[in-house]
Amino acid sequence: MASKGERVVLDVAGREVAISNPSKLYFPEARITKLDVVHYYQAVAEGALRGAGGRPNVLVRYANGIDGDFFYQKRAPASRPTWIEVVALRFPSGRAAEEVVPRDAAALAWMANLGCLELHPHPVRAEDLEHPDELRIDLDPMPGIQWSQLQDVARVVREVLTDFGLVGWPKTSGSRGIHVNVRIYRRWSFAQVRRAALALAREVERRAPGLATSKWWKEERQGVFLDYNQNAKDRTVAGAYSVRPKPDARVSAPVTWDELFECAPEDFTLRTMPARFAAIAARPALAQEGRIEAERPARHHEAPDRDRPRREEGGGAGGARALEDASSRDRLPPPPSGRPGRRDARALLDLDPCPREPRTCTGGAPARSGAARSRLRPVRRFYGGRTRKISASSAGGVTSSWS
Repeated sequence: MASKGERVVLDVAGREVAISNPSKLYFPEARITKLDVVHYYQAVAEGALRGAGGRPNVLVRYANGIDGDFFYQKRAPASRPTWIEVVALRFPSGRAAEEVVPRDAAALAWMANLGCLELHPHPVRAEDLEHPDELRIDLDPMPGIQWSQLQDVARVVREVLTDFGLVGWPKTSGSRGIHVNVRIYRRWSFAQVRRAALALAREVERRAPGLATSKWWKEERQGVFLDYNQNAKDRTVAGAYSVRPKPDARVSAPVTWDELFECAPEDFTLRTMPARFAAIAARPALAQEGRIEAERPARHHEAPDRDRPRREEGGGAGGARALEDASSRDRLPPPPSGRPGRRDARALLDLDPCPREPRTCTGGAPARSGAARSRLRPVRRFYGGRTRKISASSAGGVTSSWS
C-alpha cells in the first residue's frame, strides 16, 4: 500500500518530473508499481517515441492499476507542465480536442504518472493531422482462435504486402492479436487509407478463406478479423513498446517476421523488454521507427523520387492507380458483399512504399504517361446484375459510376 502523499522527483531528459504515489501497485500479481512503469518507459524511450512520439496520443488512464476502473481521455489535462506539447484534433463528430504529443522521455514519464500504462498514438504526425503516414493492420482473433492461427494469417498478410511492393512492420499487440504497420507517404486522406485497409483485408480473406475475415458484423465472422476500421480518423491502437493491462504486464513488442512466427505474446513483458531493447539498440541495423527492421527489397532503400515513376507509369502488380476520388466514391453504393477478390486489392497500388525518412507529398496526383492512361480506358465490371463503369479522365483521375 502506497503512503498517502508519497512523492518522488525524477530528472528525466533534463526535466524534473514529479511522481506521486510511486509505490502504488499497478500490477498486483506481478508486483509492479507506478514507479516501475515510469522506469520502464525511460528504458525503452527511444523505441516508444519512434512509435508514438511526434503524434497526438489518447490518454488511457489506470489511476488505480489494472484492477481498477480506467478511462480514455482525449483532452490533455488543463494543469500540465509548459513543456508538454499539445495539438488540436478535429473529429468526424465536429468536436475538437487538444491531445498530448510526446517528444521525449520526460513526456512519457509525465504520462505514466497520470496512470497511462498504454501509449495510443494516432496514425498522423503533429505537423500534418489530415494525412496518415501509417496504414494499420490489426489481426483480431475471434474467441477460440489460437496464436498459431494468427501467425498463419500474418503470413498471408506479409505475402499480400510483398505482392504490392509494401513493407509491413509486425509487432505483438501485447494482448491476443498482432499488429502490422505499413509506412506510407502523407498524401492520402483517412477515408482513402481506410479503404485501402479494407481492400487488403478482402484480399487476405480471398487467399485464406475460412481462416481470415473482413466481415463487419460479428455474427458473420470466423477465424481472424482484419479490423480495417482501426484506420478511421478517431481510432488509435496500442503503440510499439506500449504496456498492456494484463496480469503479467505484457508489452506490444516489435519483432522481425521470422521472430513473429516463433514467438508467443507472453515472451515480452515489462520485466523482460528493457534487456531486449538494449540488445537491439546495440545492433544499429535493426532500429527503424520503433520497429525491428527485417530484410526489405533493395528498391525500398532508394530515394522515393527514383522509385515513384515506375509505379506511376503502370509498373508493378497491376499497373494503373485504382484509388478513386474519396468525395465521389463515398456517394456510390458498395458492390455486393461476400465477393472479395483481386479487384479489391488494387486500391493498395496507390500506397507507395515509405523510405527511411518519409517526405510530405503535396499537390494532386501526377500526370500519367500515355501508356498508363491507355490502360485506364473505360471498363465495365459486373456485380450481380449491376454494372460499374470505371474510366480515366484526361487529368489522370479515376471516375466510377453504377448502372
